[in-house]
Amino acid sequence: MFDVGAFASGLLTGLREGVEAALIVAIICSYLARTGNTRQFGKIWVGVGAAVAASVALGAAIYLTVGSLEEPYEQIFEGLTLLVAAGVVTWMLFWMRRQASSVKGDLQRAVDRTLTDGTAWGLAVLAFTAVIREGLETALFLVGQATAAAGTSGEDGAMAVLAGALIGLVVAAALGYGFYRGSQALNLPTFFRWTGVLLIFVAAGLLSRAVHEFIEIGWITLATSPAFDVGAVLPHDQGIGLFLGAILGYTSSPEWITFITWVTYIVVVLALYLRPVAPGPAEALGSAQPLPARVRPTEPRPEPTSATPAAGD
Repeated sequence: MFDVGAFASGLLTGLREGVEAALIVAIICSYLARTGNTRQFGKIWVGVGAAVAASVALGAAIYLTVGSLEEPYEQIFEGLTLLVAAGVVTWMLFWMRRQASSVKGDLQRAVDRTLTDGTAWGLAVLAFTAVIREGLETALFLVGQATAAAGTSGEDGAMAVLAGALIGLVVAAALGYGFYRGSQALNLPTFFRWTGVLLIFVAAGLLSRAVHEFIEIGWITLATSPAFDVGAVLPHDQGIGLFLGAILGYTSSPEWITFITWVTYIVVVLALYLRPVAPGPAEALGSAQPLPARVRPTEPRPEPTSATPAAGD
């Protein structure tokens, strides 16, 4: 049976992480186009392709490693993978929250430095380093989700996570093209804020699942008795319970330590994530500085159009 919850979980991750990567690429390409350096686009795609390939290879290697281990090493590796995935997505959420106001200016200044002081192929390296962080985070997070889904729904659950992630990434790529073309259809601050909230609940589920794995192998022995059992009302292995299990890590009979971990993570991380962001000097640098004269193309320029930046832009 198709696991809708696992699919939705993968879709959310692919969409959120894909939009971040697509936004980075769109900013770089848009800035190159504004400065007459569209001939450098091919190098950007080389860097992006290498980052995507490395991320897919890492994710596949980790997931296949989990499946090839025997007990109790499988549970140990699975628990550590879930723990790392939860930690990575938590770091990513707060990094994006803190850097959102300055990421555009930072990328544009990096393009300036590469074109001025480095080789043109430095753009491929710039694109690779900008995208690989998002790619590795996505790979680790999806491996954690697929591992958790496989534990409840078998390989069908893992495939549902992958299918959802692929669709999310395709949608993210389309949105990235819209960013490049100047579309304002998506309110980015609102998008990142609310998908971030949803990912906090997903990460809490991964963390609680990791705790459960450590209980099974005897690494955790404190407060391991069931906190409650609502299996007669909402079982976690079918229907809505299965959906909530894939999205939020729901189980109808959690151990006390698992339940406390889940609640504590959500309360603490959600409170920190939703607090106002203090303005800093980086916000004043959001727009790029004028391109140095020696970076400007020497080839004939087309007649000015509406896409050409005005003087002093």
